Amino acid sequence: MRALAFVCTLNPSPAPSSSHLLADQVMAEFASLGVGGEVVRVADHDIRPGVQIDMGDGDAWPALREKVMEADILLLATPIWLGHPSSVCQRVLERLDAELSETDGQGRLLTYGKVAAAAVVGNEDGAHKVSSDLFQGLNDLGFSLAPGAVTYWVGEAMQGTDYRDLDGPPEAVASTTRTLAVNATHLARLLNDGPYPAS
Repeated sequence: MRALAFVCTLNPSPAPSSSHLLADQVMAEFASLGVGGEVVRVADHDIRPGVQIDMGDGDAWPALREKVMEADILLLATPIWLGHPSSVCQRVLERLDAELSETDGQGRLLTYGKVAAAAVVGNEDGAHKVSSDLFQGLNDLGFSLAPGAVTYWVGEAMQGTDYRDLDGPPEAVASTTRTLAVNATHLARLLNDGPYPAS
């Protein structure tokens, strides 16, 4: 089993990122379950706008898409900006839209059998709204969602504390992160053993 985390912070490496920290914590839980993986900070790559697999002219998406195709689990980690997923996260969803035209020999989307999850951080309320946006988009694109498919942390409203500034994950976040990893891994293994039927 393999997991891929797309960290959708607006900041390229090596800038500190709460989204990246939470994604690393999720990936550590996956590793404890025997799931290997990779974390990719999307802002480090030149991903062109559009809804095609390859937008040409140095577009970095085709190489990242290959990583998606090799993964059993896709984690989108995003900050909350103005109550929404980051623009980088939206760009990832828009590029994944091309998968709606890609099918196997039985007419199934190539994303069928892949599990998706989300990690959300912010300084205001909105994690449920952001995860619902991501869940709808990912499900439309053929990904499956396990129960508890999101882990999140939001700080007190009107304050400036970032998740990365905490001494460690609060117990509720750590527990939710563990549940995400356990359930996503379980579902991915089930789908690997018994793919969806052709419709």
